[in-house]
Amino acid sequence: MSDITIGCTYFEETGAAHTESALQIARARAEELGVRSVVVATTSGATGLRAAEVFADREVVVVTHSAGFREPNQQELTEENRAAIEAAGARILTCQHAFGGVGRALYPSPGNDDLGAVVASTLRVFGQGTKVACEIVLMAADAGMIRVGEPVISVAGTGAGADTVLVIAPAHGQSFFDLRVMEILCKPRFAPES
Repeated sequence: MSDITIGCTYFEETGAAHTESALQIARARAEELGVRSVVVATTSGATGLRAAEVFADREVVVVTHSAGFREPNQQELTEENRAAIEAAGARILTCQHAFGGVGRALYPSPGNDDLGAVVASTLRVFGQGTKVACEIVLMAADAGMIRVGEPVISVAGTGAGADTVLVIAPAHGQSFFDLRVMEILCKPRFAPES
């Protein structure tokens, strides 16, 4: 096997302004690698819907926040976007977050001692989108919506929209340390804090 050189796009800021660029970067690499599955994080469903449109010829898994993430009994994915995502042929996954869940009940404050929070905080060193991109792949693998052993494109963001794209070799949650970030295609560039 020979070495390869690919580019990584670094955005100067985070957020939704980069959604279209991130999706086009993901699309180009999926075609180059022949990747069949794309996993994308969404809150309201806007990013998930756009991904379903861009990747109409691929298997798309749109991962939402769990119900009650912000407020009890509330689902942030709008019904209009849910219907449009499903009509576009993508599947929607709503479940407990791989790095959250019951551990948050014991240690609800930032910097807690819950193992999932430690993993999440460590991944955030590379940016919120990197943490989310890894987490949603675990969730999709655990739900049987993607296959372990087949690389996927994972699209996530910081706050809103998409600004991070990774190629990941998936793992199930109980085998988290088998997950491999194969390529970083784009992410925000963070200035050092003074």
